Amino acid sequence: MNTRTSQPAGGALLLSEIKEFAGFPKATQRYLRRSLDVAFGRRDAVGCWARDEAEVASIRAQTRLYKQIESLRLQIPDDSGLDTIEPFIGTLITLSAYDLGQDRIGTFAAYRFLYERLLGAAVRPWLPAAFCAAAALPHLHPDRRRSLLQSISESAATAPGWSNREPVFWPEWVEKVDLTAAA
Repeated sequence: MNTRTSQPAGGALLLSEIKEFAGFPKATQRYLRRSLDVAFGRRDAVGCWARDEAEVASIRAQTRLYKQIESLRLQIPDDSGLDTIEPFIGTLITLSAYDLGQDRIGTFAAYRFLYERLLGAAVRPWLPAAFCAAAALPHLHPDRRRSLLQSISESAATAPGWSNREPVFWPEWVEKVDLTAAA
């Protein structure tokens, strides 16, 4: 477990983020950890996460796309003026479409969890729009589009404001412990 914050995190806040992560399906948890490893170079993502050649190719494609994250973080608009969003929202939708197309993120909650960590708290106001746009793209099967779009609550889609508190829980790969050797 890793925490990144300039302020001490309340235990309840940390526990709520851990609980949220624990509620995601195992495949989603795996993909979120892998994505954070790819984005932040925490470890050799191919060596840690690839189980076959398809995953090697997927991680390499994700690595190429995620090279845009640092500049995207700097482009997050601080207001909703339409003249400032074009370069930002287009790239955000592209990255989102890739991640949703991997069939590992099945809900807005899991998507939001990942993107808050990739881009920071300032991206929260833009996530519902990017998620809906990416989830509606034709590269996804119609049933998958329906499922994704139904996963965003009305309150998430129409929130009047967003927290500027940075996430504190950053899930990481944990090596399995050999219980026979530990005894």
